[in-house]
Amino acid sequence: MRRILAATIAASVGLLIGAGAIPATASAHGKGPGYTPPPIDWGKCASAGLNARGAECGFLVVPLDYAKPKGAKIKIAVSRIKHKSSAAQYQGVMLTNPGGPGGSGLTLSVLGEYVPDNAGSYFDWIGFDPRGVGSSVPALTCDVNYAGYNRPFYVPVTKQLEKTWLAKAKGYAKACDKAGGALLDHVKTTDTVADMESLRKALGQKQINYYGFSYGTYLGQVYATLHPDKVRKFVWDGVVNPERVWYDANLDQDIQFDKNMDVYFAWVAKYDSIYHLGKTAKVVKQKYYSTLYSLIKKPAAGKIGPDEWNDIFSSAAYYVFGWEATTEAFAAWVNDKDPSLLLEQYSEPGAAGSDNGYAMYLAVQCTDVKWPTNWSKWQRDNWKIYAKHPFMAWNNAWYNAPCITWGAKPGKPVEINGKKAPKMLLIAETNDAATPYSGALEVRKRFPKSVLVEGVGGTTHSGSLNGIACTDNIIAAYLATGDLPDRVRGNRSDAQCDPVPQPVPAGAPASTFSKRSAPAGLPADIRAEIGVR
Repeated sequence: MRRILAATIAASVGLLIGAGAIPATASAHGKGPGYTPPPIDWGKCASAGLNARGAECGFLVVPLDYAKPKGAKIKIAVSRIKHKSSAAQYQGVMLTNPGGPGGSGLTLSVLGEYVPDNAGSYFDWIGFDPRGVGSSVPALTCDVNYAGYNRPFYVPVTKQLEKTWLAKAKGYAKACDKAGGALLDHVKTTDTVADMESLRKALGQKQINYYGFSYGTYLGQVYATLHPDKVRKFVWDGVVNPERVWYDANLDQDIQFDKNMDVYFAWVAKYDSIYHLGKTAKVVKQKYYSTLYSLIKKPAAGKIGPDEWNDIFSSAAYYVFGWEATTEAFAAWVNDKDPSLLLEQYSEPGAAGSDNGYAMYLAVQCTDVKWPTNWSKWQRDNWKIYAKHPFMAWNNAWYNAPCITWGAKPGKPVEINGKKAPKMLLIAETNDAATPYSGALEVRKRFPKSVLVEGVGGTTHSGSLNGIACTDNIIAAYLATGDLPDRVRGNRSDAQCDPVPQPVPAGAPASTFSKRSAPAGLPADIRAEIGVR
């Protein structure tokens, strides 16, 4: 559930499918209200990284509308890395989802190699791009230049700014309506759950295992509610609160994002000898905001205005990854008026595929549930939050504002109920802002056999498999044997682990070193896919 409008995904393992795609003329036959997909024609992947791991790629053919299984078809891009265990140890397929919605998950089939103790080798790991996303066909793109450079100031301090942003949001919704056509009516979470069922059938499995991050945890919740008999082992990291989808969830985020920035500012101040941005969090925070306002009149390099500045720093509120690079850009501009690192941090608008994740984020969230269409409610709610927690309030509001006039008809969310689901593993850090910790507690209540592992005091979103032994060993044990820590009484976590630690920049004084060194875990390109939006 990331909010960086112009973020792009690192592609060292690739995002495109090559040979082995099912031809567009492939047919499938529905049986009654259900649907039986044709086999996936597996072949080589376009990605050298996936091929080096022995992955196979192909397309799953599914109905655009499951109510009309014999009607128009679309194609879901899928990758597979087969298990490396004996037949006796094999535990079936492990579907994955990186979040978003709108995140490309095609390369997440590599995730198994990062599970400790070789526990990932017992599964066939399945990556896929949800309908409308990435290499799936069709893939939605609305306006590649929408992110732009030097956009109007996010905070609508004048009526003209407010009107400008409302017009921009309405224009984007209109562009998506034109580009998406019939697809926009069939990209709800329940549609992707139906695709997961088709994938299960195509893979010849009675049940699935599943590893979901961020929005992917909500996707898993809906699947487990609708198909509890098809659930085997599920891991959810960065747990979405099903009570708050989706307008209220964004308001919840704004509060914790602001609090997490205070943690980041304190970290910057701790290393003032390196960055020279202030010896206290208060001073660093003042420099952040004074710079933001100065960019209204004079954007850095004529491109980085206050919005782009805010976007660049939003990743620091999501997690501890990348704090060094963000702060180096901060220091280079404030101390030396060098914009080069800021331009590196804010990706070039209009890059191929750069709009797809945002377009599909909106396509899902705007139609999963009805959003408020009365602008006065948005005004009231966001100004109230901005008064105490300004960091992301209006950034987030305008990010979601196309939902006000979205063309496709919204549905009604599934009432999440996990009483029939088997035991599963939930993971959350205490101060996760993208999916606040209260959501993990709510889901723990609804899934009475679940166990919650808390990264105590952490601010990182979806940080599992990043080398925190306590958390990652629990994951490995669960995947290998099904064992989990005992569930405790009360509304609290069942096991407590260290969070992903704050980084220690090169050249830091020995006196500032933490007792915990930075762990080795997922590479940056894989992390970039987790919780993409």
